Amino acid sequence: MSKNFSISEVVDSFGVNKFTWSVFFFLGMAMVFDGYDYMVVSYTMPQISAEWALNKVQTGSLSSWSLFGLIIGGLFAGIISDRIGRRKTLIYSIAVYSALTIPIYFVHSFEAFAFFRVLTGVGLGACIPVVTTVFSESTPTSRRALFITFGMAWMIVGWVLGGVIPTLVVPVWGWRMCYLIGGVPLLYSIFLYFKMHESAYWLANKGRMAEAVKIIEHIERVATGKVTERDPNDLVVPPQPKVVGPKALFSKDYRMITAGIWITYFCGCFTVYGLNAWLPSLMLEKGFKLTSAYALAIANNAAAVLADAVAGVGSELVGRRPNLIFSYIIAAVSVVIMAFIGGGFAAIMAANIFMGFAINYSITAVQPLMAEGYPTEFRNTGVSWCHAFGRLGGASAPIITGILMGMNLGSQMSFLFYAVPGLVGALAAILFIKRETKGKSLDQLAKEKSNIGG
Repeated sequence: MSKNFSISEVVDSFGVNKFTWSVFFFLGMAMVFDGYDYMVVSYTMPQISAEWALNKVQTGSLSSWSLFGLIIGGLFAGIISDRIGRRKTLIYSIAVYSALTIPIYFVHSFEAFAFFRVLTGVGLGACIPVVTTVFSESTPTSRRALFITFGMAWMIVGWVLGGVIPTLVVPVWGWRMCYLIGGVPLLYSIFLYFKMHESAYWLANKGRMAEAVKIIEHIERVATGKVTERDPNDLVVPPQPKVVGPKALFSKDYRMITAGIWITYFCGCFTVYGLNAWLPSLMLEKGFKLTSAYALAIANNAAAVLADAVAGVGSELVGRRPNLIFSYIIAAVSVVIMAFIGGGFAAIMAANIFMGFAINYSITAVQPLMAEGYPTEFRNTGVSWCHAFGRLGGASAPIITGILMGMNLGSQMSFLFYAVPGLVGALAAILFIKRETKGKSLDQLAKEKSNIGG
């Protein structure tokens, strides 16, 4: 007599194991390279501007060109990943952004630099959503949110390297060498080609049951050292949704979760990227010296690493929905504290670290819901389109803050403005995110959706 089984049941039975950790480090390194490639522009900007005699607008746009590619990559990567697989999409995206970073070593004009950064951004924009999706499909249910959010901390490590490497390289070999180094991930994409396995969920969803079972057997072999024989015909897959692809995100069954995660993530990106861009200037406006202003900005970013690491813990302890709601409320409170804090440097530093932790915790708390809100058929489309929409918030925030600062309203009002997206994000989570996903497997979530709709 045969025994039916689902992928979630098998993966959950192994718990966190050697395979889980190998995925964590493989994907983590991909995020490190992604973070470096994105951040390196900020630290080579002065040298590029001086060499090409750029004006202020051109100089400021050097770090913005990849953002256009990020949005484009996010829009198309999800659709591609849901069609050709997670493995191929991740490998190709890493290969694209690293291969197109190398030519920047040879460019001698602002226009050529902008062209290649847009193309590079397409690869960068594809990488992060796929990583989130693969984490969700490779980890046991009880630790899914923890691995998704902790995985984001790897990107912050890349940001740090994006500052450290130029600091060491530029004085000796010049700014171009930093982009030649940015081609190293091309070798990593080749490594992943031989080492990374396709998602069993995706294979089963495509009707490739035998291949899905082989992946399950590989996981079991790594986790336990033995293999249980399973019949591919006994593999149970949740019913197919009525609508798939981008239009499914706005269908009756998914429009609520789409509205909830899009608005919350937009608000989170708006706050994080806006404050990161203008924090040194706001601190200078408060009367601090340049070195102190930069120290506060660095401390704010350092708090992001801890926030990314522990946001998943909160999701597993209290649930995704309450964790998200309260994180946005606390983020708004932290901004208000920062606006009104008085006293010396130590008090402001403490408030700044709290704010850095709170705002990054809130934006990271959205991540598990991106992957858990949609079935395998269009999971990565959902994750990618949410990231693309959020980046619009990240792009608009520095501009809007610049307008506010130009109105000479003072640093206090500029800070208070960022309490608004925190409250809007909390309200969106309350109104639109109705279903709790904590403790439910991906198969269970898909089955529930097909049974109850809406």
